[in-house]
Amino acid sequence: MTKAKWVLSGVSVLVALAVAGGAVAGEITLRASHQWPGGKGDVRDEMVQIIKRETEAANTGLKIKIYPGKSLFKPKQQWDAMVKGQLDISAFPLDYASGRHPQFSATLMPGLVKNHDHAKRLNDSAFMDDIKKIINDAGVVVISDAWLAGGFASNKKCILATADAKGQVLRAAGPAFEQMLVAAGASINSMPRAEIYSAQQTGVLDGANTSSGSFVSYRIYEQVKCLTEPGANALWFMYEPILMSKMSWNKLDGKQQDALMAAGQKAEDFFFGAAKSLDQKLVDTYKKNGVEVVSMSAEQQAAWVAVAKESSYKIFAEKVPGGAELIEKALAVE
Repeated sequence: MTKAKWVLSGVSVLVALAVAGGAVAGEITLRASHQWPGGKGDVRDEMVQIIKRETEAANTGLKIKIYPGKSLFKPKQQWDAMVKGQLDISAFPLDYASGRHPQFSATLMPGLVKNHDHAKRLNDSAFMDDIKKIINDAGVVVISDAWLAGGFASNKKCILATADAKGQVLRAAGPAFEQMLVAAGASINSMPRAEIYSAQQTGVLDGANTSSGSFVSYRIYEQVKCLTEPGANALWFMYEPILMSKMSWNKLDGKQQDALMAAGQKAEDFFFGAAKSLDQKLVDTYKKNGVEVVSMSAEQQAAWVAVAKESSYKIFAEKVPGGAELIEKALAVE
């Protein structure tokens, strides 16, 4: 090889290396965090996995690394981490941030969401417009909407009418549910959902309410006689969206933002069907294990809402700025 050809060949190699290096340098890796097990079929983890697969398949220079099982941030720390730009993406139960923004408690408020189809309609309502404005103003972007249903389980008696809670010691998911149940005559014993099983086993609890998924994964069917499934007239729904730091979002170009939003929509569509399947799995599992399964009627659900209006709704309206308007807007969605 002549000196001239050798120099030309060397330059070509350097150019190729520079181009390859530029491609790698141009890639952005986003960190996604959540509290649930990874790769074990949890629907919230699968939402994040869908966003990862779809975003990376769009070839816009985005990669997503997922940190499941609270391996990167503790569950309630994720909100502040997103606001500060320390975390890019999270599957996050919004009520966890109600200490920062008390309005978020409306997304875990008894009876505001009746069923999955109602939740879908609520996503496009003035109520959720207000919630999402608070999210956005705080420095966070919604990538996917997701609502998880739940119910009641008791080893004492089925919980259908408001009078059924009277005299029972119950674990409730959040202050709003505690306020409503106390107003109905129940006693409250607060504890993490992971402790429900042993508390019922030892007689510390008579019953509890939590999500469909948790009722199955914590095997609470081994300790109860009756399950009130979510059904068409649920009391328990929790908003658990996929969120992204606005600081991270603003660093992306238009194509990258479009790819993330398209992936988020696919994840949302998946979750809508999967959440209904979770409820069916709950019913099937409890029936298989000899637990009586009952469903609230529209009249029974309305009676509980009447109790909530005089307890949790009233307290929320009095203590939270704009609380009364939020409740009103949510109740207006049929």
